[in-house]
Amino acid sequence: MKKRGSIFIALLLFPLVGLSQSFLIPGIPNQGMFMGGLGVSVIDDTSYFVFNFRPEIAIGKIGVGLDIPLRFNMSTGDLRKEDWNETYDYFRLVRYVRYGHKGDAFYTRVGTLDATRLGHGFIMNFYRNELNYDKRKIGLELDADFGAFGFESMTSNFGRAEIFGFRGYYRPLHQFSIPILRNFAIGGSYVIDIDPDQNRATNDDVAVFGLDAELPIIRTSLIRTVLYADWAKFRGFGSGQAVGIELSLHGIGGVFNFVAQLERRFLGEQFMPAFFNPFYEKERFQLVAGTPVRKQDILRSLNQSTRGTYGLLYGRVLNMVEILGTFEKQDDIPNSGILNIQAIIPDAIPSISARATYNRTAIDGFADAFRLDERSVARLGIGYKVYPFLIVYLDYIWTFKYDPVAQTYSTQKRFEPQIAFVYPFQFVKK
Repeated sequence: MKKRGSIFIALLLFPLVGLSQSFLIPGIPNQGMFMGGLGVSVIDDTSYFVFNFRPEIAIGKIGVGLDIPLRFNMSTGDLRKEDWNETYDYFRLVRYVRYGHKGDAFYTRVGTLDATRLGHGFIMNFYRNELNYDKRKIGLELDADFGAFGFESMTSNFGRAEIFGFRGYYRPLHQFSIPILRNFAIGGSYVIDIDPDQNRATNDDVAVFGLDAELPIIRTSLIRTVLYADWAKFRGFGSGQAVGIELSLHGIGGVFNFVAQLERRFLGEQFMPAFFNPFYEKERFQLVAGTPVRKQDILRSLNQSTRGTYGLLYGRVLNMVEILGTFEKQDDIPNSGILNIQAIIPDAIPSISARATYNRTAIDGFADAFRLDERSVARLGIGYKVYPFLIVYLDYIWTFKYDPVAQTYSTQKRFEPQIAFVYPFQFVKK
């Protein structure tokens, strides 16, 4: 059946919501934003009248995001039950609360995890706990750097103990004024999913532990170059290694920022790099033709050593365009490619803002890299500023829904056009 969406236009008399973070205004401290919208959402061939409240508020290093969906079935007038059928849904009204940013001396985030990464990403790389929209989770990221030592940590779900990750690191020469060597660090990581199949009666946990070392060669205000090495092993399965280099360039006055990472991987039998990836919530457990399949079961089929390459490229120019892309593939292994892309255009074109994310796994070749199917997650939002505070906004989302009876995931498409009211404000200290 062909799926269609239409726009419902309404005059908003008070600030409410439905936009992505792409409309945050850069360069203004202590800023906040109330955003509002009325429109139509099409989810799996069912049309809903949408009334959303999703503000983004930032006060110094503190950030808060809310997500309060009100979707009414246009045929029956009923509120969409999937949004409010569990007590946990009410806790998810706060999408996230954070302090600081990843890489700061202290950083924490509670709520939705969009791109959680530990260390250089060899074990956990851009993991997200919001793959299933109707089963969003409240997770945690907590990092601290004390100079001579520090740690990164995460958990995926406060509502139920599931995935835990930790990386600690130590700089043994930090107290000495030795150029380059004082920043040398060694680290250790441990990540575990204690219950992939959501059944406490079974013993199917999967755990990975690892060691790493990194040496910053050049570290100035404009350029930073780091050499690193990683080793990781699955409990009960195989191990793998990686060596890489990371290069960061920061333009004078913040004109541009670029980060490039290139990594060569040497993978033993029964080992998979970046096991906890953006698709892990879908891959951790599925029923295939009635047979339980866990992601760690795939490890048993990896009966030969392989080599592969991983690359990352991040770029930002004049706060106009921001792009993050990663790609990894194993040598001579079909369908082993994984692609992740994020792009933000906050205000490059007058009156237009855009944000897009795309994740795809099991890629065979270039022709297979850009398709929307059961191996893809995508979101595209485009806004046009009609008046200073009035925006026409279109949001297209391709994600997954979970069938608890069949215990399988299937693709879910959502198209949400809206007329939105956006009002930025600043907190002024007296």
